[in-house]
Formats: sequence, C-alpha cells, structure tokens
Amino acid sequence: MNWLGNLFKKHAVLAPEQQKLLSICRAWPVVPVTAPLEELRWVVVDVETSGLDPFHDRLISIGAVEVVGGRIPLTSGFEVLFRQPEASLPGNILVHGIGGNAQRSGVEPATAMLSFLNYAGSAPLIAFHAAFDRVMIERAARAAIGWVPGNVWLDLAMLAPALLERNEEELPRGLDAWTARLGIVNESRHNALADALATAQLLQAVLARARQSGATSLRDLIKLEKDRRWLERGG
Repeated sequence: MNWLGNLFKKHAVLAPEQQKLLSICRAWPVVPVTAPLEELRWVVVDVETSGLDPFHDRLISIGAVEVVGGRIPLTSGFEVLFRQPEASLPGNILVHGIGGNAQRSGVEPATAMLSFLNYAGSAPLIAFHAAFDRVMIERAARAAIGWVPGNVWLDLAMLAPALLERNEEELPRGLDAWTARLGIVNESRHNALADALATAQLLQAVLARARQSGATSLRDLIKLEKDRRWLERGG
C-alpha cells in the first residue's frame, strides 16, 4: 500500500515569497555536460545530520563554498542551520557541536532550503562521498519545498583517486587522509562550512590535475568518476 500513501502524501505549503524564490530556482538554466571546466562555477557542499542513515536521519546544516576559475572567492562561503523539531542525541551533538537550543532555533526548513538552492543555482554540486550529501539534501528539499533540483553531482571520493594517486596501495582513505596528504588544514572538523572549504581545496587540486591530464569538459569528469566507480566495484 506504499503507492497509496505516496498518492495522498502531504505536499509542502509555501508562502508567496517562498513560491517566488522557488520559481526563480526552478528557472536556473541547466549546465550542459559540454561546458568547459575553466568556465564552470562549482559548489562544494557538506552536511551535518542527526545520524549516518541518509534515509531516516535529519538534515541539520549545510555548508557550501564556490570554486570559480579554479579559485575560491573570499566571500564564497554559505552556511544554514535547519530548525529541528527536537534536538539530536547527545552523542551526535558531540560530533558536530550544534547544541539543542541552536537546533531548535534554526531557520525554518523551507526558507533554509531555498536559500541554499538560490546560492547553488544550477552549478555542479561536489562533495566527498557525495551520495550521502545528495540523499540528505534531496530528501529535505522534497519535504520542505516539494521539489528536488536537477544539479549534476560529482564525488571527490572517486575523482581524487582517479586523478591524484596512481598507487592503489598508498591511496588515502577518507577526507581527513586526503587533506593530510595535500597539507590542507581544517581547524573545525565536522563543521559543515569548514569541511566544505577543505573539500573545495581538494577540488582545486583535482581540477588542476584534470586539466593536466587532458580533461576539458564537465562530461570528462563525469566519465572519470564513472570509470573509477566501475574500477572500485571490481570491473
């Protein structure tokens, strides 16, 4: 009977100003896969959540940083805290440091999501282990505004080993290992904005190597990720 539940599922009810912003977000032009790498604006994202189950836990915050022309603009940072109906468990708070009062006094979810989508525009979205971030953001978007954006997603956990390390035995595992390998300093691990900034610096290294390897378009990076994923699954 799941189909019946979905049929009568309550949709998000938005205020007029939210509807207007949603219309703007829906009108962003699609980025073609033929777009040259040097012309793209990338948005690197990181999320903090109430747990590690992307299908049941809640999105608490999104941090994002843009990369334009291979550089991170000084004013590029974005961060939003989603208002929670109840605080996450104490052990979870110890990880991300967002206390119960802060969670309960965050931004109303529809407003928070629309502000992120307006910041991201139609840019390709980049994350480390992007599937988790993508599911969390898309679930929250569907619940809060009744719409899921169609941005291209790319996973640095696939692109970094594809471009930065040829020796599988010495391959770094996890974001911390990659940032340590490249000398990237993250003073506030598990803060969404700080983690997004560290990930953006990893993206800079990936983009530089991609250009050296002959990649010229978004399609080339999509193929590199697909090939790496195929390799990790054993062909």
